[in-house]
Amino acid sequence: MKNPLRYQTTKYDCGPASLENAVNFLLEREKIPPAILKGISLFCMDQDNSRGELSKGGTSRMAMEHFCVWLNRYHAVHGFPVHCEFITGSDVCIEENSKIVRCLQSGGAAVVRVWLGCDHYVLLTGIDQQYVFLFDPYFREKAFRNKKIRMIHDQPKKMNRKVSIELINSEGTGAYEMGRKESRDAALFFYEEPMGSGR
Repeated sequence: MKNPLRYQTTKYDCGPASLENAVNFLLEREKIPPAILKGISLFCMDQDNSRGELSKGGTSRMAMEHFCVWLNRYHAVHGFPVHCEFITGSDVCIEENSKIVRCLQSGGAAVVRVWLGCDHYVLLTGIDQQYVFLFDPYFREKAFRNKKIRMIHDQPKKMNRKVSIELINSEGTGAYEMGRKESRDAALFFYEEPMGSGR
């Protein structure tokens, strides 16, 4: 029984919320050491806004990449069963045999930067022929006008949206589009069964 995924507390903490959700999606609560939450809080919300207000610029691509490097060191040293791959640019796409699709099909999860009025991090947890399964940490009850976005209310441990693959792959600035390929980034999370143990 995995953990319910969580919503962000402010307008600015979609990055740490989505990283925590990746770990919560992959692991039982008892297998999550507090050092992982400490690492997330240490690296994320590193950007100030144009007025110099602390952390109101959210989480940068550099911070996401640094977190992945740190997590992989923690994985190697402590045998933590999750490791990460940070990808950018044209690698961040959802098409046959792409890195994100292989990650999701193997039971992993992906923290991806999309557009939602501004840059915004969400968690991808699965995929079918038409849709990616997505947990957006920004709480919303009202349905979207765009019929390519479906609200999901009964799967709190996996998703609260289904977004069409066509839409999320788009290079525009509509809701849940990943935007221009050169500006894309994503962190892929993989569960690796520890030697001699069952999941």
